[in-house]
Amino acid sequence: MVTKQGGTELLNDPVAQTLLASNNLARLAYSWTDGSPRVVPIWFHWNGQEVVFAGPTDHPKMTALRKDPRVAITIDDSSTWPYKALLLRGRAELDEVPGVAHEYASSARRYFGPDQGKAWVDTVGGLVYSMARMRVRPEWVGILDFEGRWPNAMERAMAAAGPAGN
Repeated sequence: MVTKQGGTELLNDPVAQTLLASNNLARLAYSWTDGSPRVVPIWFHWNGQEVVFAGPTDHPKMTALRKDPRVAITIDDSSTWPYKALLLRGRAELDEVPGVAHEYASSARRYFGPDQGKAWVDTVGGLVYSMARMRVRPEWVGILDFEGRWPNAMERAMAAAGPAGN
């Protein structure tokens, strides 16, 4: 039996765990200060309970997230079929940390490798006094794996066609 979309227990699904451990970029969707939608690709760190992002304290998205902390996040692997996607919704909690956030350093090592990641963090550490850290605890979780979980419209079409696809 496939777990219903929306439940946070889906974070334990092998598809979710694989994507959360991957070096695929997350796509962060949020509302800009004028209400228009924005989506940005961004490094992420999964700490077992939250998706964590970090960056400059004066980044414009931090201003927008202080106004409206609701976000959606997608982490996907669309390089080979069947495509896999983890869909998350939650609220961003912002704080400021001195120096380079350890989640940012962890992401740099994961995306660049140990040596280049350390070099990157050393460079960034010389440029910033602090970082903004954004933590998102998923409140809604969905998975598309195009094997047992499909987009809703496809599931409805397949159910209407019947078992033999007639």
